[in-house]
Amino acid sequence: MKIKVHDIMFNAFCFIVLFMGSSLFSACDKGKPKTTEPPVFGEMGEPSQMEIYLWHEENMPATTSLQSVANSGNPDGPDFRPNMIRFPVEEGIPVKGAVLLCAGGAFQFRGNAGDCFPTARGLSELGYQCFVVNYRLRPYTQQEGALDLARAVRFVRHYADYYGIREDRIVVAGFSAGGILCGEQVLNYRGLVNGSSLDSRYVPDELDKVSADVKGIAHIYSFYGRLSVASTDVELFKRSNLPPTYFLYGSQEVFRGQIESCANAVRQAGAPVESRMLDGLQHGFGGRGNWFEGFDTWMTEIFE
Repeated sequence: MKIKVHDIMFNAFCFIVLFMGSSLFSACDKGKPKTTEPPVFGEMGEPSQMEIYLWHEENMPATTSLQSVANSGNPDGPDFRPNMIRFPVEEGIPVKGAVLLCAGGAFQFRGNAGDCFPTARGLSELGYQCFVVNYRLRPYTQQEGALDLARAVRFVRHYADYYGIREDRIVVAGFSAGGILCGEQVLNYRGLVNGSSLDSRYVPDELDKVSADVKGIAHIYSFYGRLSVASTDVELFKRSNLPPTYFLYGSQEVFRGQIESCANAVRQAGAPVESRMLDGLQHGFGGRGNWFEGFDTWMTEIFE
């Protein structure tokens, strides 16, 4: 059988077109940004997700009494589910531990853009796996928010091996109201205290078997107490067996007196305290002030 030259050329031409087309589509696929959907809680065995829901959709504690009015002034809306956003340490940087960050905002909003996001980026560059916790806002109380934070601590501790950390090298850090929230968690929602403490209908699950203890807590222009009111209860701090506490604030801080009084009370209770004041800064400096390296030094010391 004779093979015509123009048939060979035609077949070759088709092969080239198909090859170039497949290469083009492959290149286009590589250029597409990869979207990351928040995982359903039942899929929380995927710690690689950048956004992680903290509760089962049908088993989130303390929602019924407040959910019906969660639209009144609440920016999240009635369908909000507490979650956290992960800022991983880049490959090649030694991992030192994990920091869970809670933004300020008077429990009415979360100032992530100024507080948590630049801090998470800066600390991740220093070797810390960072997680920005989007806790519940008003009309929920700081107790519900503290439960959200405790749940986040449990998740990070549960996946410590995946994140390349020791499970006891976890710090919670909060700005303003977020620091008060961290204090609430450290005082009342660590260990194995779970959602049942606020809601008898809550059904504890496997994650609730993990401790919510932390190695340290950082109050960034914040303190133990309630909104705008610091606690100086030495006996409470003694009973609570507080972890090492880091206070960071500016010299022009409006709550400077309360922060310093709280820090002194924690010292009197016998808990380790590190207190740093940044010259010239006011409340709300967020990631400004070149304070990351000093905070890194403190965490390195308490971890060791």
